[in-house]
Parts: sequence; structure tokens; C-alpha cells
Amino acid sequence: MARSGRLLSVNVARATALTIRDRDVMTAIAKRPVDGARAVALLGIEGDEQADLTVHGGPSKAVYAYPSEHYPFWQTVRAQAGVASWDEALGPGALGENLTLAGVVESDVFIGDVLRFPDCALAVSGPRFPCFKFNAVMGFAHAAKLMVQSGWCGWYFSVREAGTIAAGESFTIDPGPREVGIVELFRARTGRA
Repeated sequence: MARSGRLLSVNVARATALTIRDRDVMTAIAKRPVDGARAVALLGIEGDEQADLTVHGGPSKAVYAYPSEHYPFWQTVRAQAGVASWDEALGPGALGENLTLAGVVESDVFIGDVLRFPDCALAVSGPRFPCFKFNAVMGFAHAAKLMVQSGWCGWYFSVREAGTIAAGESFTIDPGPREVGIVELFRARTGRA
């Protein structure tokens, strides 16, 4: 039986300058939820941009997803770091994701799996690797290190079937070859194997 889940939020951002360590860098990591259906094409979701195409974007990294199941962890560590109050919730898109998902986490996903939404299909293409911009938006210097240690990285998609996508939709996972998992690939590439 195919595994299923729900799309809680579709999030987009335009690239803007963010001051990090006294220099301005372009980034579109500050994703915000949008209402209604959005077009999904070869290079991503309508209204979204990527600032550094060497690490994000392109056909193999067109859309980035993150499990909502990890949000309580990030809320807690931000409070422990003193950059947020204990009751301050992170909004959808806060980890830079285009899709905030429920019902599936990294250990459930393999390269080549296809998530089928009502009007589009997205193929899992690889894990996300955090950088200094992630530390900046989380508000503390060790956020990327915590992502590496936990393995809670989310994953990228290529667009298998273009169409539209909207918050509230359900999806199913059509298994691919199931040879390389997101967790295993992430740990191998970050030296945490």
C-alpha cells in the first residue's frame, strides 16, 4: 500500500539581500505561505526564486520539502538558544521549504520516489544540505550543525509532471527503486554515516 500524507502549506519567496556577518548576501530562504493553487513547472513553483543556483534550484532541485513533524524541535532549540520565546511558533516556510508536509519524514523517502498530488507529481532527487544562511534565519550559529546531527534535512524534488499544487491537498508516495534513502545519502555526504 502506498504511503500518504498531507500538504500543510505552499511557501515561496523572492530573492532579497540579507545582512550576514556584515555583508549583504542574496537569498530566498525566507519563504512565506501563499493561498490558492500555484503552478508547478520544471524549475519550481510560481512566485518562488532561488538566489544561489549552484546549491538550490535547477531541474533537480526545483522544489524543497520539509516535514512539519520536526518543527517542535526547531522551536525548542531556538528558545534554548535565546533567540525566540518558548511559546513562539515557527510559521510554515521558516526552514526555507516550499512545501511543509505532514505524514512523511526523511526515513520514509528514497531517491526516485514520486509524491503524487492531485494535479502534479514530484520525484525525490536528494537531501538538502544546510549553509550559513540557515544559521542566519534560525538566529543562532549552530543551527546547520544541529540539522546535520539530527539528519532532519528535508529533501528536494524534480518536477515529474507539471501542474498545480495547493495547501490542504493529500499526496501518495509511489516508491521508486528504494536503493538510496534520503537519510543515508545525507549522512554519507556530511560525514555522519
